[in-house]
Amino acid sequence: MEREQIRISVRNLVEFILRSGDIDNRRASLDTMEAMQAGSRLHRKIQKKMGSTYHAEVPLNIIIEEENYELGIWGRADGIIIEETVTIDEIKGVYLSLDLLEEPVKVHLAQAKCYAYIYGIQNDLQKINVQMTYGNLDTGDLKYFSYEYSMQQLQEWFSDLILKYKKWADFQYEWRKKRQASIKELAFPFPYREGQKELAAGVYRTIARKKNLFIQAPTGVGKTISTLYPAIKAVGEGLGDKIFYLTAKTVTANVAKETLGILCEKGYRAKSVQITAKEKLCPCEEVDCNPVSCPYAKGHFDRVNDAVYDLLQKENNMTREVLLAHAKEYQVCPFEMCLDTATWADNIICDYNYVFDPNVYLKRFFADGIKGDYIFLVDEAHNLVERGREMYSAALVKEDILAVRKIMKPRSSAIEKELGKCNKLMLEYKRECETYQIYESIPNLIFSCMRLAAKIEEYMQKNPEFPGRDVVLDFYFELRNFLNIYERVDEHYVIYGQHDEEGRFVIKLFCVDPSFNLQECLDKGNATIFFSATLLPVQYYKELLTNKTDNYAVYAKTTFSQDKRLLLIGNDVSSKYTRRTPEEYGRIADYIYRTIKKKKGNYMVFFPSYLFLKKVHEAFELRTDETITCICQESGMREEEREAFLEAFQGEKEESLVAFCVMGGIFGEGIDLKREQLIGAIIVGTGLPQISNEREILKDYYDKKEGMGFDYAYRYPGMNKVLQAAGRVIRTAEDVGIIELLDERFLQNDYQRLFPREWEQRSVCQLSNLEEKLATFWEEKHL
Repeated sequence: MEREQIRISVRNLVEFILRSGDIDNRRASLDTMEAMQAGSRLHRKIQKKMGSTYHAEVPLNIIIEEENYELGIWGRADGIIIEETVTIDEIKGVYLSLDLLEEPVKVHLAQAKCYAYIYGIQNDLQKINVQMTYGNLDTGDLKYFSYEYSMQQLQEWFSDLILKYKKWADFQYEWRKKRQASIKELAFPFPYREGQKELAAGVYRTIARKKNLFIQAPTGVGKTISTLYPAIKAVGEGLGDKIFYLTAKTVTANVAKETLGILCEKGYRAKSVQITAKEKLCPCEEVDCNPVSCPYAKGHFDRVNDAVYDLLQKENNMTREVLLAHAKEYQVCPFEMCLDTATWADNIICDYNYVFDPNVYLKRFFADGIKGDYIFLVDEAHNLVERGREMYSAALVKEDILAVRKIMKPRSSAIEKELGKCNKLMLEYKRECETYQIYESIPNLIFSCMRLAAKIEEYMQKNPEFPGRDVVLDFYFELRNFLNIYERVDEHYVIYGQHDEEGRFVIKLFCVDPSFNLQECLDKGNATIFFSATLLPVQYYKELLTNKTDNYAVYAKTTFSQDKRLLLIGNDVSSKYTRRTPEEYGRIADYIYRTIKKKKGNYMVFFPSYLFLKKVHEAFELRTDETITCICQESGMREEEREAFLEAFQGEKEESLVAFCVMGGIFGEGIDLKREQLIGAIIVGTGLPQISNEREILKDYYDKKEGMGFDYAYRYPGMNKVLQAAGRVIRTAEDVGIIELLDERFLQNDYQRLFPREWEQRSVCQLSNLEEKLATFWEEKHL
């Protein structure tokens, strides 16, 4: 019989078992600063120079037979030099000045020793050499450290390493047995709604075939359970081992957490963790991760493995409260402990960043570039297009260069000189830029930035504390990100300069098409399910979220009756810029007032901008009376202000409530107001993004590529905001409500072809017959 195998990479093994000491943001982010993209380039450069005895990128693995399972340890040696004495070459690209490197980093050498042991055992060697090759990613300079080991030395060292890991492997084996047995018995926790069983089966088939699936899932489908349940069943059949439930907002993460809770009540045994932002988990008043400022940072790595092991013995559901209490008991950083716990979890609920963002992604899962047994469930997937563009774009601001120059002038003439060169180049670009300027390439600036980054790196290594250090460090990370993103620049990017709203001059590496970068991350898992209530047109999302051409797509059936909703299109109003007059604002205010007066209740009105909201609100205030309470969304609302805003929808009131909101804002999606909490959504305008340099760049790019520039840059993103806003109303089978689309453009074919199937029943109205249509609907519903 085939035995159960527990697998771990050499890199993860040594980093996990051998780490020790403090968390220190003053140094840790700079000490070993490996950059995946730039590092790969350095590897290839070094490997090409070597002779015929040098064998590059050699896969190595070893199976260790334990009593109940096999322990599989795998990795890839950067180079093996096969001469009279074999040498394992481990290459590390760093930003650290090599003059400051007196010996190899402990875990780097340990990685090389693992490869030496595996190769030596498999080739019956008596001794073997290890060479550590450090390359500076800015200068290309190299530094070598060489060691000779007998196989007996390596055998003793490696056996001790495995012994320390054995309790973790034992835990994995025992827990996996319990998990798999529980999944076998797990039944769908509710009666299937119409079409729900077919949807779940489609998700399962997609995972089994290792493909991508796009699901247009109208409200009422039960998308969370319809994706999570088949994914869990797929894990039970060995089609995956970890489920990543990826979200854009905390509220959708909470729904996933609740759904997992329901399945656990039905007998599912799983370790689940929700990764919360560092700021929300930090027990200190200020997030400053070093042993001087934070008692949890001091000696963190000496205690964290024991903390995680104890947590896994006690808890299955690692909530924020559980993590905080346990971190306090062990005096470790709760955020870092949370990330470590995810290594052993079956289900990981987290923001998109932790899988896709090259600066934030979970390196313990994705850094080795080797596929894992992961299933990705991407909730509210329409958000990933813009988020993907943000994650893979980078900007350099001229004024930031000047600010850092001011700080560094009295401290380092070398850095001040390099900053001056960068500023001079930026000034040249600025002078030729009126609105925005597109550049084919910026090699001189990139070369100058590389020299600058190297100088700052070296200075900060030698001077861990100085006034203004935080500003310089933030700039350094922005600079590094700019250089790293430049490595990705290809035909899916546009490089441009512009004067931003604050008057600063910015050069941006703009990822107009994020599909290739996103797919690179998706390839590290087995299958991906994208789902949202608004994935229309699905071809648009297929093209921008993945570069695969064999994706599946499903339009899930809704169980909600169209009779419970009145959909009206007002054809005598518009949000076009040419129509934005006091008369038009007054007409829209009349629509809102008459709608609310026809039926007491809670309403939301969505506008294309804060300015438009303000103008209509002024007109509405002239018409309203004491039977209506009006509240307005404000820009930059804090969390407690958002909660207070939504609290206004709770409970019975004598008067009607109307909330003026902005489309695409914090109240435009993700909020769940059921039954009497919301009976109407009035949507003013088609949601088109405001004209900007970036939107025009997108338009030009997709005009050249597909002749659909306006659709890709404006219409599709705009209609997505409209559909999301409309989706706030009917949330359950018992809900009854109205949706008004106030813009004559909604009658054009280009917009109507983007309407979901559930909008087949709709009616055109004017201000003159609005009340009649509303009265008929509400009377029919006997409400």
